[in-house]
Amino acid sequence: MEIMDIVMYAVYILIFPGALFTCLFGLWLAGVDRKVVARMQHRKGPPVTQPAWDFLKLCGKECIVPANAARGVFMAAPYIGLASLIVTVLFIPLGGFHAFTTNGDTVVILYLLAIPTLAMILGGSASGSPYAGVGASRTMVSVMAYELPLILVILAVGKGATPDGYYFTFSLEQITSVQELFGPNLFDWRLIPAAVAMLLVIPCEVGQHPFDVGEAETEICEGPLVEYSGKPLAVFKLSHCIKMFVMTAFFCAMFLGGITTGMLWLDVVLTLVFCTVVTLVCMSLLHAISARFRVEQLFKFFWTVVSGFALVSLLLVWFC
Repeated sequence: MEIMDIVMYAVYILIFPGALFTCLFGLWLAGVDRKVVARMQHRKGPPVTQPAWDFLKLCGKECIVPANAARGVFMAAPYIGLASLIVTVLFIPLGGFHAFTTNGDTVVILYLLAIPTLAMILGGSASGSPYAGVGASRTMVSVMAYELPLILVILAVGKGATPDGYYFTFSLEQITSVQELFGPNLFDWRLIPAAVAMLLVIPCEVGQHPFDVGEAETEICEGPLVEYSGKPLAVFKLSHCIKMFVMTAFFCAMFLGGITTGMLWLDVVLTLVFCTVVTLVCMSLLHAISARFRVEQLFKFFWTVVSGFALVSLLLVWFC
């Protein structure tokens, strides 16, 4: 490997589309979400930059580790979750820009997306707090709820990208290439149910209202993060913002890929605009108009309605 290749990969990981860009855009998305929800509820709301100021404020606070906590796991969990999200972004194409690509992009992303949630569960359990234990168990239920429809959506899109074959593709590059030829999957009638399912999976994966049963501040005192403070709490909050960007970018790659202007930088900007619109549709709107699901309601909803939508698309692309 040449020195220029090493420098290029370092830029990808540290600047764009990696750590620096991902953090900044994730914080901006979270600010837009909070502002729009406030406007929908006839409030002025905080400035768009508020999540960034909250992050900086938390970084300056003291970090207190509970006396009966497993210190190593407790302190490492937020940074493991953040690192996995930054790596995830590298496998998601932005417009026509691909940092890293493999034949199994969607499988890699599926595994990487599980790490931040598991890190939160482990961190909460390691704190020794009963409130955190309750929040961790509820978070695990939400993981079990949304993983099934997410897998079905990935299979449906993967099968739709191989219309002449009898196999699935897990390469986002191939999925994007097929959309360049036949148009975005969002406008394929067979994949519309899968797109709806994905839009419902996104807020649950992110941990956004009305699917935030793990944290549910008004019910269980902040859930797994109840004992966190200072920089570790700031990193968890930052990971939440970044996950908003990761999931919306993943949706755009699977359902709005192939839309190109012929200019790479403009395609990237267009993808970021799509990410913002998806955030407003599947997170801000749901947050403003719906009440929080109970744990049993969440599980039933995702294993029946949402999984049903995804399964319908899988059957349609298989037989039509």
